[in-house]
Amino acid sequence: MTRVLVVDDHPVVRDGLVSTISTASDLEVVGQAGDGPSAVDLAAVLLPDVVVMDLRMPGGGGVAAIQNLRSRGIDTPVLVLTTYDTDSDTVAAIEAGATGYLLKDASTEALIDAIRTTSAGEVVLSPAIATRLASHMHQPARRGSLSTREREVLLLVARGTSNRLIAKELFVSEATVKTHLTHIFTKLGVSDRAAAVAAAYERGILG
Repeated sequence: MTRVLVVDDHPVVRDGLVSTISTASDLEVVGQAGDGPSAVDLAAVLLPDVVVMDLRMPGGGGVAAIQNLRSRGIDTPVLVLTTYDTDSDTVAAIEAGATGYLLKDASTEALIDAIRTTSAGEVVLSPAIATRLASHMHQPARRGSLSTREREVLLLVARGTSNRLIAKELFVSEATVKTHLTHIFTKLGVSDRAAAVAAAYERGILG
């Protein structure tokens, strides 16, 4: 059973998400929160398998919540579910550590599938977001375009460190390492570890 924490500031939306998620026999909603800080506190107690997170919420938004989860060592995959698809929202959420990004106009089947995929540590992006993100990320990367954690992962990759050992070194799961690598590959416009390291040295990201 995949345990889910639902985070949205609108009670009607939360109720709808709970009802939708509960139609899947392998998914269970174990908690609800109406803002980012409450979500972080609940996640620390409940340790859900997936957090379904809105982005813009009074009292604390989704991006800050994701950052706080990671800073507290809570490695739960986060699926952003929002109405916003602007570059700033998308990139900020992904760079904060979101595993997936889905728009609220997604079908019930798409949402349930996305939760299952996110639980497995795999990246989920709605088609519109994937296109927008790829367009943004395929611009030449500069040092500042990789997050601090992504540069840490890339440096360890450059040293020949395996995903398992990177996870141990950074106190995260292997699924999170894979997510960081996916983001790195996308930003650098490459498809594998060796090409990422070469591109990073060439562009001065590592050195």
